[in-house]
Amino acid sequence: MKTLIVIPARGGSKRIPRKNVRIMCGKPLISYSIENAKALREELNFDVDVAVSTDDEELGSIVEKRGVDVIARPAELATDNVTLDPVIYHALCRMEEKKGCRYDTVITMQATSPTLKMTTIRDAILYFEEHEYDTVLSATNKPHLSWGVNPEGEFVKNYEKRLNSQQLPPNYLETGGFLITRRECVSETGRIGEKVSIFEIPEDEAVDIDTYSDWVLCENILRRKKIMFRTVGKRSVGMGHVYRCLTLAYKLTGHDVVFAASADSDIGIEKIAESNFRVIRIEDEDHFERVLMEEAPDILVNDILDTTSEYMKMATRHVKRIVNFEDVGSGAKYADAVINALYEKGEKLHNEYYGSRYFCIRDEFLEEHPKEFSEKAENVLVIFGGADPSDLTGRLYDICRRLHPEHPDVKFHFLLGFAYPYAATIITSEEDNVFVHKDVKRVSAYMSRMDLAITSQGRTVYELASMGVPAIVLAQNEREARHVFAGIQNGFINLGIGSETDDETIISTIGWLLSTPNVRREMRKLQLQKDFSRGHERVIKLILDDNDDDDEKTDS
Repeated sequence: MKTLIVIPARGGSKRIPRKNVRIMCGKPLISYSIENAKALREELNFDVDVAVSTDDEELGSIVEKRGVDVIARPAELATDNVTLDPVIYHALCRMEEKKGCRYDTVITMQATSPTLKMTTIRDAILYFEEHEYDTVLSATNKPHLSWGVNPEGEFVKNYEKRLNSQQLPPNYLETGGFLITRRECVSETGRIGEKVSIFEIPEDEAVDIDTYSDWVLCENILRRKKIMFRTVGKRSVGMGHVYRCLTLAYKLTGHDVVFAASADSDIGIEKIAESNFRVIRIEDEDHFERVLMEEAPDILVNDILDTTSEYMKMATRHVKRIVNFEDVGSGAKYADAVINALYEKGEKLHNEYYGSRYFCIRDEFLEEHPKEFSEKAENVLVIFGGADPSDLTGRLYDICRRLHPEHPDVKFHFLLGFAYPYAATIITSEEDNVFVHKDVKRVSAYMSRMDLAITSQGRTVYELASMGVPAIVLAQNEREARHVFAGIQNGFINLGIGSETDDETIISTIGWLLSTPNVRREMRKLQLQKDFSRGHERVIKLILDDNDDDDEKTDS
């Protein structure tokens, strides 16, 4: 099937002067439609000729440099009140004269649809060829409750019943991206045949630039990145990696975000799915390589602890930019950036960003405010993350009940993570002033009311610091014990690895802090000196390779 693609592009434009030759994301606007049209011929071997109809010399010069035909549009076809029908017919006739042929199909492609993808046009052409339609139009489905005006000038409903948008009947709006039609349907007065079909296209490909707001929207879409988070969330490693990735994903509005998680990350995959992000279950490293090839992300974020050189060499073959979290493995040197917010500076590499200034705190902690300091400690928080693989919660449950006789006015509040496996055995005991809270949606609200906390050595210490809650820290494992933020210099009493710390040490430390307000006040002061409000901004800049922060890379 021999096809002619006509791209109409006038030099004049009232709302955005000279818009077709203006630079959008590094190249003239007209070039996007030209590249799509040429790709159909050069990459997919479609029998296609491409012509731009224009009345503008500068536009013509830009077009000629890109190797497509220029049809000089006569002045009478370049006025504001002329529709596209005679313009397309004029270009068709000139191209048939020039090429000495008669086309089977004519496609109108607008120069003002830069976000339209070549693959979408390809699919539309194949759809047109496979059916008996005369014309196929690009459109988006936008059901809305709308109103019109009758001949008497009265406002009238365009619907029968008020329903939610997803329940309304289809309402297809032409996008202007393309119109595919049979040659015999093209005349000076029309291009649409009797048998018409709609080819629905994604909303982000449907923008037709008519105003400055359209221009800004298109620039944002064209700058959009596909970002893949590879993470892990299971009982043996906890849920901190998943929570951090979700925090960043929520901030990357406008980008295409997808998750990949190891097949045994059941609790992590469940949490990601609940957050309405697409998640791919990874069976092994060969499977992940196939996923990278199929998904073709622009950026890969690894939040899986240490990487190997072999893994990173594989990933760099398929992804242009890679950012790793908490990576002290042999593969770290191959990343474009390594963010180790929980560690102090390690081996000096050009790509490392260390310290609490790169901690990504959840929005709820930026909105909550610490309570006034209380001389008398009345509320103690016990929180050991989403999974608590060492079951420190169970130990503290017994310890806090033993503490009650000596501190009868102190309430102990246990916040259980959604993946904690022994939740059935940890129950509220009012006679011991022990209160258990499950499935807490807003942890910051609880923290802001506490006078003291007992926690593990992961991301929770940063959240407690932001709320000014002095804390006793028990690490889940040796790796977590290397996180240096949770020290006395930042307002924490660190008792080391929980499994290596005896109950009496924990009991005496809790009792001491409950009875020494001056120590708690000083710990709180040290905590509140830290500012976590810009951590996610710094990290997102690193992920997107937009880091203009002049501050030092490390923060001990």
